[in-house]
Amino acid sequence: MLFHSPEFLFAFLPLTLAGYFLLGRLPSKLWALAWLTAASLFFYAWWNVAFLPMLLISLGLNYTLGLLLVNRPRRWLLLSGIALNLGAIGYFKYAGFLVEVMNALTAAAVAVPHILLPLAISFYTFQQIAYLVDCHEGRIGRPNPIRYAMFITFFPQLIAGPIVHYREVVPQIERDETFRIDQAKLVLGFTIFCLGLFKKIGLADTLAPLAQPLWDLAADGQAAYLAYAWRGAVAFALQLYFDFSGYSDMAIGLGLMFGILLPFNFDSPLKAGNIIEFWSRWHMTLTRFLTSYLYNPITKGLMRRRMEAGKPIWNPRKPRAVPFLVMLAFPTLVTMGLAGVWHGAGWQFIIFGLMHGLMLVANHAWRATRAGRADLPPIVRGALVPVNVLLTFLAVTVSLVFFKSPSLTEAMLVVQGLFGMGEHGLYLYSGDTAVVLLGLIIVWALPNTQEWMGLKPAPARAAPPPAGRLRWQPSPLHGLFVGAVLCVTLLRIFGSPPAEFLYFAF
Repeated sequence: MLFHSPEFLFAFLPLTLAGYFLLGRLPSKLWALAWLTAASLFFYAWWNVAFLPMLLISLGLNYTLGLLLVNRPRRWLLLSGIALNLGAIGYFKYAGFLVEVMNALTAAAVAVPHILLPLAISFYTFQQIAYLVDCHEGRIGRPNPIRYAMFITFFPQLIAGPIVHYREVVPQIERDETFRIDQAKLVLGFTIFCLGLFKKIGLADTLAPLAQPLWDLAADGQAAYLAYAWRGAVAFALQLYFDFSGYSDMAIGLGLMFGILLPFNFDSPLKAGNIIEFWSRWHMTLTRFLTSYLYNPITKGLMRRRMEAGKPIWNPRKPRAVPFLVMLAFPTLVTMGLAGVWHGAGWQFIIFGLMHGLMLVANHAWRATRAGRADLPPIVRGALVPVNVLLTFLAVTVSLVFFKSPSLTEAMLVVQGLFGMGEHGLYLYSGDTAVVLLGLIIVWALPNTQEWMGLKPAPARAAPPPAGRLRWQPSPLHGLFVGAVLCVTLLRIFGSPPAEFLYFAF
């Protein structure tokens, strides 16, 4: 069941909200949470009921492991739990790819298994690994089974995130006021949901037909001519951004309607001036997870070993080549390589991750040089901003070719087109190109959702934003604007079958 499908908008959501707030009037709030959990499981099973047993087994297993770790933290038990979770992902997601690699390397002819990938397994598995680590580290107390089940299955974030921590959600559902109807949260959540809906239906789904022909050419073994290739690649970069940030906005809006605040997952990543900044703004909860549970442990382990051996460690103020390579470049490449694999099984995803790893390493290396640390005059820094943003966007656009391509062969054909090595493609209609340019104007010139809604904390001593008067307010004018956006979006929903979110494939 998609967030933008009629059955969700006009049946599932109103009924779930009504039951949640009615049961929330009872003395025990666990009834409301049980209702929300049951509704979330129904939402999940709507896709394919065959996925449900895997989710329930994962829930029961991780809840039991969490209890054991809370009662008595043991490292071997934590590692066993993590291995079980990763083993499940490995089996469902990578077994076929590994057999293909083994066949290629050994000339064997082992039959490639075609295993049905349970929806959202990558997301709920990561969330539960973080939960086990938190249990082991003593960050959370003895979990209640209903609250735990609701934390994992909460339908707004179950399928594609944001990836949240137990301590971010459960303290909210332990407070009685969460279960009372809050008009402000309902209006705020509904508005954010409508903005996300428009991003998906009005923008992402409009850009999709402009991107796909480039990959259709590659599927036929043809490389596109330069302008055609870049328009298609940029259209896909924008489609992916609006698709996933639209989903995230809808998830956050739905959470607020139930009185639960979920973390924002995007912060205008296509405005980033370098690749380090890009990853601090793109899919932020995944970046947070990878940093906390993969990059930092690797770095700390390496630092401890080098200190015990009396070797120098990485110090950005006194940069040296070997500590940089060992303590920064190596963990970055490992983390981003695995991030690429997390997105899918295939060489193209590995290359996508390693490309970003190499760009991050190059960015850190530049910052470590004297030129990279130079304090430029403000006028020069200002002049370089658009250049840096454009270069970062182009680099990300090229990397996303590997993200979208079904195979490495097709990705390389698209890349050939981007570097002027192709000659195929159709006529570029000015109207289609104008749509892509409009998408660029939206991401580069307009505030993002949290900025427009006034939910992004302003830095200390910051001047009031120039567009402060345009900021959303619960006023009739803004209500009319959101209503008009919703009407246009609904007309498109009823006019054509809804398309799935791109990240549902992971």
